[in-house]
Amino acid sequence: MKIAFIGGGAIAQSIAVLARAAGHDSVFGVRNPATSETSKFPRTGFEAAIAGADLVVIAVPYLATAEVLPPLAAALEGKIVIDTTNAVNADWSPLLTGEDWSGAEQIQTQLPKARVAKAFNTIYADVIRSDRLDRGGQKISLFVASDDADATRTVMAFGTQIGFAAVNAGPLKSARYLEAIAHLNLELAFGQNDGTNTAIIYHRESLTSL
Repeated sequence: MKIAFIGGGAIAQSIAVLARAAGHDSVFGVRNPATSETSKFPRTGFEAAIAGADLVVIAVPYLATAEVLPPLAAALEGKIVIDTTNAVNADWSPLLTGEDWSGAEQIQTQLPKARVAKAFNTIYADVIRSDRLDRGGQKISLFVASDDADATRTVMAFGTQIGFAAVNAGPLKSARYLEAIAHLNLELAFGQNDGTNTAIIYHRESLTSL
């Protein structure tokens, strides 16, 4: 598959490295493709990156999405779009969205004809690495929430291919809970000094063994 990233920061770089190892091509859509910043992957404008992409990954800060995404709504029509963002302020403090909405649902309103799936927001870029995916014999959990069943299947399959244990988290409104988990991650990592080499494992007993 061709994976297009809107943004070229740490989360984009980390996912793209695993995607390449699994046989996928990646391109980064950025504001200024002529930037001198080095990258292992090609960089182009946002719309050029999106063209022909099988998956599009939002990898800019949540606070930037209101500016970046609406002009791309037409280009993203019908595309499966992975929202990796978290509703946080510039200082990483939580934007408390409450029980009525989430950042992902807000992004879906900005991209009404895209097929938005929430994923990767509970995973630090530091552990999206081939040498950190195995946590004592368990794979890191990748929660996927979407109102589009095909988007859920596609994103879960992609996540599995690149080394995660994909978990169907239900409809897009479940992003409210996934973003709350990310807020907890931040408190544990920085408030409690646990650091970012940490990951969530969702373990389920097989029904056949109960």
